Amino acid sequence: MLKYHFRIVLALFLVVNILSSCSSTNLLTLSVTEPAPVYLPSSIETIGVLNRSLPSEKNQTIDNIDKILSIEGKNLDKEGAEKSVLGVLDELKIMNLFTNVKIIDTSNISRAGLSVFPSPLSWDEVAHLSSNYDVDAIFELSFFDTDAQIDYKTFPVKVKTAIGVDVPVIEHRATIKTLIKTGWRIYDPLNKLIRDEFIIHKNTVSQGAGINPVKAVEAIIGRKESVLQISNQIGHNYALRILPYKIRVSRDYFVRGTDNFKIAKRRAQTGNWNGAAELWEKEVSSTNGKVAGRACYNMAIINEINGDLNKAIEWASISYTDYKNKNALRYINILKRRVEKNRQLQLQNE
Repeated sequence: MLKYHFRIVLALFLVVNILSSCSSTNLLTLSVTEPAPVYLPSSIETIGVLNRSLPSEKNQTIDNIDKILSIEGKNLDKEGAEKSVLGVLDELKIMNLFTNVKIIDTSNISRAGLSVFPSPLSWDEVAHLSSNYDVDAIFELSFFDTDAQIDYKTFPVKVKTAIGVDVPVIEHRATIKTLIKTGWRIYDPLNKLIRDEFIIHKNTVSQGAGINPVKAVEAIIGRKESVLQISNQIGHNYALRILPYKIRVSRDYFVRGTDNFKIAKRRAQTGNWNGAAELWEKEVSSTNGKVAGRACYNMAIINEINGDLNKAIEWASISYTDYKNKNALRYINILKRRVEKNRQLQLQNE
């Protein structure tokens, strides 16, 4: 039976290797810059950060009941929200994009204190805050809430005494899973626009064990520190939504068709992409339509690598329209989306 299974695995391994070696394409990855998820005009120079997540008086009872049911520590939501606000504040300052970033006092602000978005501030309230604090935009922590679930179990175990005798005891194990829920808004007072409305959820798990319940609870006292640390990082991460970011994308390029493709493959594998392109360009006028289509497609690839997206679209279009390369049509649409995102990047940089 073992020999039979081994033969099957070996056969599958050989099939995969044969198929990969016969593939007409290779995969490459490159870094591209994506526009910021949230666009802020360059006219915005000062930022106010507002914590609107504290419970209002009418919701205070609901919040207190929730604290009991979800086994929350004293003031955990309040302290977590403050950490998140500080995270946003610190990250915005690090960016050096604004002349000033400040905290807005919340004492006279309408609040909800639940784990859902409250109604947006009225534009009269936004204008009042903007004028009083001299800010061009307001980052609002709309809500902050933690939900905790505790799993408490006991297990019979043996503990070795000082004289080396195993004694049966009951071990207490506690696990607390905490879900941190936050909601954020960005107000643009001048244009009367809510530039962003975004929810971030994060989980943290704390575990403890001991030979009595007290020991089990003592072992998970680090839960609060974990919640506060994650809350602060949530604030930092949210602020980053106003910045462009880089991602890795994958592209297929052709490596089979003629000897030039084989040599170009090896050049590409060593990072000599321009050297590979010299050989692909020799094949774009091939009398073999399949070869010419692949060469034109690869010329689109090298132009994307070199940052000329319009030229890349031209080559991909020739590959599809003149030589019916179906891969090229998909690639054209990818390139057009990149052109549009680059346009957004330009606007964000102006």
